[in-house]
Amino acid sequence: MSTSDQDQAVDTPIAAPIAAPDTEERRLTPRQARRLRIVLSSVGMAAMAVVLGLRIASRSSVLVVGVYGLALILCGIVIELSRNGRTRLGSWLLGIGLVAAIGSDWLLIP
Repeated sequence: MSTSDQDQAVDTPIAAPIAAPDTEERRLTPRQARRLRIVLSSVGMAAMAVVLGLRIASRSSVLVVGVYGLALILCGIVIELSRNGRTRLGSWLLGIGLVAAIGSDWLLIP
């Protein structure tokens, strides 16, 4: 298989196992899904960095740095997972991790 054949195989959309012949669903290709997760993780990383800066400016706490530092690390891990094709796992980790960071900020940090 040449390089162009590999790229073509990666860009072909994943078809649904059972679909009605008259309805055409638009699905993301694996490459588009990876790029989408990378962009979402990058936006999340930038948002966490901004919130971390604002929280440190208002109060200096090790807990604040810990919570948002872990959220930044999580976003970086999700970017790497997405680059390696583990987009579904990355999506779950990103969603659960960001909800946990926001929840711990709301519950733990005074």
